[in-house]
Amino acid sequence: MKKGIVLMLMLVMVLSFTYAAGGQETQAASDKDVTEIVYWQYFYETKKTLMDELITIFEERNPDIKVVQQTFPYENYNTKVASSVPSGQGPNVINLFYGWLPLYIDSGYLQPLPESVFSNSRIEEEFFPLVEAAKFDGKYYALPTAVRSLALFWNKDLFKEAGLDPEVPPKTMDEMIAFAKKIAKQDKSGNYLQAGMTLELRGQMHHVLREVLTRQFGGTPYNEDATQVTYDSQAGYDALQWFTDLELKHKVGVPQYMTDDVTAFSAGKMGITIDGSFRLGNFNKLQDTLHYGVAELPEMNGVKSNFASFWANGITSTTEGKELEASIKFLEFLTSDEVMSMWLPAIGELPAKKALALKDEFKNHPTYGPFIRGLDYAQATKFIDENAQRMVWINAYDEVVLNGASVEQAVNKAAQEEQAVLDAYYATKK
Repeated sequence: MKKGIVLMLMLVMVLSFTYAAGGQETQAASDKDVTEIVYWQYFYETKKTLMDELITIFEERNPDIKVVQQTFPYENYNTKVASSVPSGQGPNVINLFYGWLPLYIDSGYLQPLPESVFSNSRIEEEFFPLVEAAKFDGKYYALPTAVRSLALFWNKDLFKEAGLDPEVPPKTMDEMIAFAKKIAKQDKSGNYLQAGMTLELRGQMHHVLREVLTRQFGGTPYNEDATQVTYDSQAGYDALQWFTDLELKHKVGVPQYMTDDVTAFSAGKMGITIDGSFRLGNFNKLQDTLHYGVAELPEMNGVKSNFASFWANGITSTTEGKELEASIKFLEFLTSDEVMSMWLPAIGELPAKKALALKDEFKNHPTYGPFIRGLDYAQATKFIDENAQRMVWINAYDEVVLNGASVEQAVNKAAQEEQAVLDAYYATKK
């Protein structure tokens, strides 16, 4: 009897070890069947949190794919890419500002999207036309989940304090200046205690100068194919004059007030700012202390204009084989209607597909709506080097305000510097 029990126990132990070994082999085989890809984006808390959630959904539907998200500070992002992608140590799928695309493409960091999945006809039928800024030599290199436009944010408490109707934003540029003058406060030494409006060219206002004011004064910033600067004209002079007058004549604020416009507006120390839809997530966290409204950008001379932009996802040039197949699936997921619908309330960026964005629930929304309606008359600057092209306007402003140059001199110098950037790039394409 005892021998029987001992034999039975030995059999159980053998079967257990066999099962465990088999399970380990099965797990090992299963691990080999899983393709791991790496996704990079710069660190922005709400985006990272949502992407973690999206990756979980994607992996549940695609158990043979594992996505690893890695984020980096915005300031170090391009440096990290430059040191990692060429060696194949970087991401498979990367999120980048559309204005960086020419530099990434020329550096060999990206591969064209496969036309078998992302055909030009499909993209141009489904997405807003502004995504054509991601098209080079007839090929798309990246696609956005969401797009951005600009809108006016106003502080309702500061409007009321200044004797303005807190529910009525300015509808024209002249009204905006008049409202801002009532809100701005300075001490006896001329230091601002409260700014009327943003003058932050390091933020979104260089886009306003280029794509909004220049057009509202009757000009264009570039020729049709964006190879030639055209704002060295009366319209460009008028645009910079209008903008520098905000500080020099109207005294509604200064650049870098309280470090930047986002900080000042968040602190309730700025009456009006112009920013992108992505800022909604930040401002909504302050709803107990920051009471604000959102409106379309004011018009001038009967002209409406806006600037649109986007961060796009592309596939790195060193990605191939199973990693490429998995990356394509992940990019399809990130550009789906489902993800775009989740992105809007979580991040505040607008669906990149026309049919989805123009649904009444989005287009008529009190905060999303002004941005979406602004897409109807928005332009996406086809940047070659977004940072360099931003700096020419920052420098032009400083030339007038700090160095006493005429607006004509400052604009002409900016145009010459920016044209040199364009010429250097397009010379390589001939």
